Amino acid sequence: MTIENKVVIITGASSGIGEATAKLLASKGAKIVLGARREDKLKALTEEIQKAGGQATYRVTNVVIPDDNQQLVQLAKDTFGSVDVIFLNAGLMPNSPLSELKTDEWNSMIDVNIKGVLNGIAAVLPTFTSQKSGHIITTSSVAGLKAYPGGAVYGATKWAVRDLMEVLRMESAQEGTNIRTATIYPAAINTELLDTITDKNVSAGMTALYEQYGITPDRVANVVAFAIDQPEDTNVNEFTIGPTRQPW
Repeated sequence: MTIENKVVIITGASSGIGEATAKLLASKGAKIVLGARREDKLKALTEEIQKAGGQATYRVTNVVIPDDNQQLVQLAKDTFGSVDVIFLNAGLMPNSPLSELKTDEWNSMIDVNIKGVLNGIAAVLPTFTSQKSGHIITTSSVAGLKAYPGGAVYGATKWAVRDLMEVLRMESAQEGTNIRTATIYPAAINTELLDTITDKNVSAGMTALYEQYGITPDRVANVVAFAIDQPEDTNVNEFTIGPTRQPW
């Protein structure tokens, strides 16, 4: 098992996909470094992992702030001596029609979904480049593969992540740094993501969709574990995952 003893940083770790992934990887022997904004959730999750015999630590982290990302990487090094994987999972989805002009929400999505990923990459890339190994995993969305009404800006941020990660994979291969990448495109996964939608019509529609089809976030955690568990010379770089019953 290549997961055992790997040091894994997870952002957006306080709930949903991040929380489920932290628990799963810790149970497989990984050393987990948790980052998110809600300290109470991080503390509780860290204690849960430790009580189950796993290893974990945390730092309150706002991915929009570059220094927060740098400090999270430093915490991993200070606590566990190295960094092997970073799972850039933090994200927002306040969908709305463009005509509603919810520009503050547009900017929030751009800040978290794009800049947050870039900040995480910038924080860890020097380490991965120096050691000529590492694994960067991101949560995109099926909205990063196909367009739908109400999801223009959210989709744009997730398309950006798709392109960013593909170029990162190609450049790493060219530069010989052996950095693996994986981009995950979830469909209806039951998390707190819908809580960020303020448009009543969009919220009602998305809630109904997720209530009909949604599956649990541990299904995505299984995919993250699969990607990490591949041999170091093997990169499985894209995963589209969703409910079998959902026609996404």
